Amino acid sequence: MTDAQPPADRRLAAQALAANDPTGWFEPLYAEAAAGTSVVPWDRDVPNPLLVDWLRSASLPQGTRGMVIGCGYGTDAEFVASQGIRTTAFDVSPTAIRGARARFPQSPVTYKVADLLNPPSSWLGAFDVVIESITVQSLPPDVRTAAITNIRNLLAPDATLLVIADISRTPATTGPPWPLTRADIDSFTTPDLTQIRVEVLPRPDSSGLHRWRAEFHRPPDRQAG
Repeated sequence: MTDAQPPADRRLAAQALAANDPTGWFEPLYAEAAAGTSVVPWDRDVPNPLLVDWLRSASLPQGTRGMVIGCGYGTDAEFVASQGIRTTAFDVSPTAIRGARARFPQSPVTYKVADLLNPPSSWLGAFDVVIESITVQSLPPDVRTAAITNIRNLLAPDATLLVIADISRTPATTGPPWPLTRADIDSFTTPDLTQIRVEVLPRPDSSGLHRWRAEFHRPPDRQAG
């Protein structure tokens, strides 16, 4: 690859967006990575420190039902499961899910192939904690509202949502990624999903950049019982 060529994620994303398929670039990227011709830029050997720090202080009960969105090769999902959470994790890329299962053959995580823009109906309202880390920012802005709505719909009553995303001061026009503004973070909030805190924290790399870490809570179902 020469310096004049775009990175694989942007090259493949441009092709998918031209075909009106906003999630269609993930599988080709993971397939190229499996063939050794590209790399997955967000792949890492350790779980995201912003997730680790939050989850270790969250004191979630054993058996909590957890969902990890856009799990890739499963590093974050495995950490979530290690905290006693009954974890489901999904990615739109079948190659990514095969990779996660191969990396962690004894995993307690339930790995599934699914599309955030069209999630299984059985997942609606089914999870006590939902982890969204840098997936929404990997989707173009014109499907952001749909993606955020679908994430909210995964939450059970009395559930918690954690959002981790890169920061943009103004709406991003080129990508991927398309980092989130404060208005994007605030848009997760609804009358039945309360914003608990929004933090600006250093990225877990040497870039000198920062990320949002935002926590939201859905109230208990007052009619239950």
